[in-house]
Amino acid sequence: MMREAGNKMDGLSLHCYTRPRSKLISATDIDEQVWFDMLKTTLKMDELITRHTAIMDKYDPEKRVELIVDEWGSWYKVEEGTNPGFLYQQNTLLDSLIAALNFHIFHNHTDRVSMTNIAQTVNVLQSPILTEGEKILLTPTYHVFEMFTPHHDAMALSIDFDAGVYSMGEDSIPHISASASTKDGKVFVSLVNLSHKDSVNAKFDIRGNNIKFKNGRILTDEKLNAHNTFENSNNIVPCEFDSVIDNNGEYVVELPKASVVVLNFE
Repeated sequence: MMREAGNKMDGLSLHCYTRPRSKLISATDIDEQVWFDMLKTTLKMDELITRHTAIMDKYDPEKRVELIVDEWGSWYKVEEGTNPGFLYQQNTLLDSLIAALNFHIFHNHTDRVSMTNIAQTVNVLQSPILTEGEKILLTPTYHVFEMFTPHHDAMALSIDFDAGVYSMGEDSIPHISASASTKDGKVFVSLVNLSHKDSVNAKFDIRGNNIKFKNGRILTDEKLNAHNTFENSNNIVPCEFDSVIDNNGEYVVELPKASVVVLNFE
């Protein structure tokens, strides 16, 4: 397509969903294996963008054509009692990590990726908002969108850290995912602990800036399928986070299992 029509297009669309490996299940009916498989599948987004970018760079080295990931998100079985065609599903802690991982991947490809769009906003697939009549609730995915707003219109920073290994049987993926940006003299670092069972220390330093840790927020829960309901809409929400140790400029962040953390340095 790029070879034949690259000079006639402004953007190329990429769709990629995260689905359970074997069969569709309810969003809340997950176990440790499904947790691991869904996160591993999410990380394939990086491979897809990298391979698309390589082809686009060959036929469009000036990067005139934009890569647009205009459908992404988790896809589960529809909730019982709902219209199958409407694709209504719940949204859990796992989905918040899926959103954060996708954000980090997009951050790493800003030279080609110009826009990304989660598939739906309300009541369909990985929705930030669910409604029922006059009732409304904000999902864990919504809260990650809100937590990541400091990265908006900021300049991406390279970040070097030991991601570690998170294993399930003979399979493994990174234990930690991270991204960083700067704006108005501040630095923002977002971190994800992918493991369903183990906390981990993330270590990094911020060079070239005389700034210190200011505050942080975390989204996590003891239950892997933690979610908000219309009866308890604040079951899982961001909380203040300050488990950050400053060792003469090297920061050590104690990340609880299954967590998304955003830190502000000023």
